[in-house]
Amino acid sequence: MNCEDYRTALTADPEFEEDSGHVHACADCQAYSSEILALNEDIAAALEITVPDLQLPTLAEIDAENVVTLPERRGLSKPTWLALAATVLLAAVVGIRMTGMGESYGTLEEQVLAHVDHEPAAVAAHNTRVSDGRLARAVPRNIATMNHDSGLITYAQSCIINGRTVPHLVIQGERGPITILLMPEETVSEAKTLEGKNIRGIILPVGNGSIAIIGHRDEQLEHVKQNVLKSVTWST
Repeated sequence: MNCEDYRTALTADPEFEEDSGHVHACADCQAYSSEILALNEDIAAALEITVPDLQLPTLAEIDAENVVTLPERRGLSKPTWLALAATVLLAAVVGIRMTGMGESYGTLEEQVLAHVDHEPAAVAAHNTRVSDGRLARAVPRNIATMNHDSGLITYAQSCIINGRTVPHLVIQGERGPITILLMPEETVSEAKTLEGKNIRGIILPVGNGSIAIIGHRDEQLEHVKQNVLKSVTWST
């Protein structure tokens, strides 16, 4: 089992127990496991709702001779309602974590920096290359085509920027992980500089869209930029 398989299984089932020994030797997956378990505990705590006893009003006696018996309608059982509530809550929590719902940003630069900050597990340093299948799912052909020439791609997921699904990739640079966001529908008139506490980057105009590249403050991004531009081709 590799990092990709473990994280996919754990996300689907927080109680998943991996028996190949991978997670015990992988600090990145241990950190990811802790984050998922903490989220699961938060959801469980949110579902622990105390409901007060209901005081039903006293009804007048009913004349049974004038009552028509209707066929019984089976409703949802209590466990079913709890399962539905948990599903809705989980979807809401994941949606908020993935989209930053409830937060507004004045510029594309601010939203890109906030997105990188919201996904700390994505920028963990490791040398496990994502599979071609994972890369193809994260960068579907109707958005762009991309090869591995940009560098060692260790993370590939679909994320939300400005309400649009975009490929979120991470490659390993000389100073640490480098985030790449492919945004074919985000047009910028000129290159935009990104400045964070310990990171810096750039949003480049590419055709009718743009590409964001963010790395460690001391990372030399020029070589990375050239490799990424050679590796990405918009589909439209």
